Amino acid sequence: MADYKIEVETGRVLLAKTMDCISITLLGSEGQGEKRLLDHYGADFIPGYTDVYHIHEKQDLGDIQLICLHKEPFSFFPEDSWFCNQVTVKSPTGKTYHFPCYRWIEGYLTVELPEGTATLASAVANNPLLLKQRENELKERQEAYKWKVYHKDFPRCIDVDSVKELDLNLKYSITKSLHFALTERTSTLEVKLKGFFGSQESWKSLEDLRRVFWIYSTATSEYVSQHWKEDAFFGYQFLNGVDPMMIKKCNKIPDNFPVTDSMVECILGPNKNLTTELQRGKIFIADYKILEGIPGNILNGRQQYIAAPLCLLYLSPQNDMVPLAIQLNQTPGPENPIFLPSDNEWDWLLAKMWVRNSDFSMHQALFHLLLTHFFAEVFCISTLRQLPMAHPLYKLLIPHHRYTLQINTLGRERLIGPGGTFDTSTAIGVAGLIELISRDMQSVTYTSLCIPDNLKSREVESLPNFYYRDDGLKIWSAIESYVSGIVDCYYKGDESIQKDQELQAWVGEIFKECFLERKSSGVPSLLQTRAELTKYLTMVIFTSSAQHAAVNGGQYDFIWLPNSPGALRQPPPKTKGTVTLESVLEKILPDVGTTTSLMVAVRVLSKEPGNMRPLGTYPDELFTEEEPKQCIKSFQERLSQISAEIESRNASLPLKYDYLNPKVIENSVSI
Repeated sequence: MADYKIEVETGRVLLAKTMDCISITLLGSEGQGEKRLLDHYGADFIPGYTDVYHIHEKQDLGDIQLICLHKEPFSFFPEDSWFCNQVTVKSPTGKTYHFPCYRWIEGYLTVELPEGTATLASAVANNPLLLKQRENELKERQEAYKWKVYHKDFPRCIDVDSVKELDLNLKYSITKSLHFALTERTSTLEVKLKGFFGSQESWKSLEDLRRVFWIYSTATSEYVSQHWKEDAFFGYQFLNGVDPMMIKKCNKIPDNFPVTDSMVECILGPNKNLTTELQRGKIFIADYKILEGIPGNILNGRQQYIAAPLCLLYLSPQNDMVPLAIQLNQTPGPENPIFLPSDNEWDWLLAKMWVRNSDFSMHQALFHLLLTHFFAEVFCISTLRQLPMAHPLYKLLIPHHRYTLQINTLGRERLIGPGGTFDTSTAIGVAGLIELISRDMQSVTYTSLCIPDNLKSREVESLPNFYYRDDGLKIWSAIESYVSGIVDCYYKGDESIQKDQELQAWVGEIFKECFLERKSSGVPSLLQTRAELTKYLTMVIFTSSAQHAAVNGGQYDFIWLPNSPGALRQPPPKTKGTVTLESVLEKILPDVGTTTSLMVAVRVLSKEPGNMRPLGTYPDELFTEEEPKQCIKSFQERLSQISAEIESRNASLPLKYDYLNPKVIENSVSI
């Protein structure tokens, strides 16, 4: 007779308890045990509690390699889902085996859980029991999580049409769902009470724009409302605003942007010209050529317009990034003037608004939606389809995919679907969004997704006061060090990577379904070395956490009218001297209802709706061995140090940059 102690931990989440009958079967190296009912007198499987059971087998089963949890009906009660954290088995010899679960078990079924030690398939190649379990697990996942073509030029997505079709393990917790709904409803209620919601009237004053969200204003949004006219703040946003991805060093003034020395001498100062400042590396540019020809949307029966500007910037002796010149379309000519800081106040302000409008479109469609949300979704689905739970990379990656499929499915339903926010509140609309993403998918590169390479390609490594760069590189380095430690734990040489078919299938599927097998992207379709694997995994985690935080967290802070208009009702001006404050308010800025609808959306998307897990927080103990646990601890210590460094720097800044503070970076794309 062999006695086994079974500990079953139920998750500390709302409705985690189950009334269903739970039984267990132990499978060991020396045989299989009997199916045993786990039942006490009174209630079992209470949220947050660990139930202890003792079962008796006829013989010692050897090393326990696998357990089966059987969930079956109890009396006349309806099916009751259960959230199981983990099961621990203590054998007669005193050895303890851990079986992580950390998921909802829904329906009447049997769930197989492998012992928690992370293993590659090669390690169980001679173990038919565990090999079969891996194969069955992946087969079930591939059947459950299928690909869908949302648009032929887009990365593929999960094959569901609504959030209701997702299984419980992909959905927000009840707590998170309630917070999300509450934020949306209170934001909408405030603008309704003020009479803004749905109004097609024009804005009467700049002060009215500031009144949209009195209750929910932030320190940064207040700063924006006070400083949006300033050139230095306009330039600051290219570095530390919601879109720090457009600016790059200018080594030669483009032929289609005929800026002359006389135009900019008032900014450059005496004894300076464009040639000398180019040579000194002080000139930068933001070029929105990709927007050329994008169709404008129609809002409330009114045509909206898209510009494709070029914006030349200068790093001043005071280390401020200031605009030098703006041309609102790509083809120079008499009807496409170059706007300058020396122009009439509202001519210059409107030119800057057009740049900010173009930047809004680029940010929302590409840097936010495509390059974080859509890519993270493919990373998530491929992880579910190609990496079994026992694989070390599944354990590494799955915390960084939490809720991604829920928020993306919701986004396709309510943001980019017909009648969604993009259709009702932005100049590009859904048609423009589709065209813009399709264009960018032809040029996106592996370099652009890896922040050290991205910054180098843009030649902005030495720019002062570039906090996105400074913090982003620290976060990248911390993730890279953590990933490298995990890789070294399980891959003892490059050959083990080359022979890991599960890993190669994962990489290959991402190349196919995310990058559409475009070799010119430079994205690998297979991996050969530990260095390649480490960089690739770092890119996946950084994209799914820190990069999303950088381009998402500041939306509500910066996307305020007139600083960052989502739409403009008049075409770009063809002459100077005709713009006034009144014409901007009455004819150019979007109407009241369009403005407030967009602002409600960005507030909801900028506010983490509870149940947050900051970067490096892993309450689900998927790794059971000591070595990876030490890697996690070191990672958390480094993140804590980075957070302290950021807060120390921010203490002396008039406008703090906190979007890449590890304390506020979510582990995954979840909002």
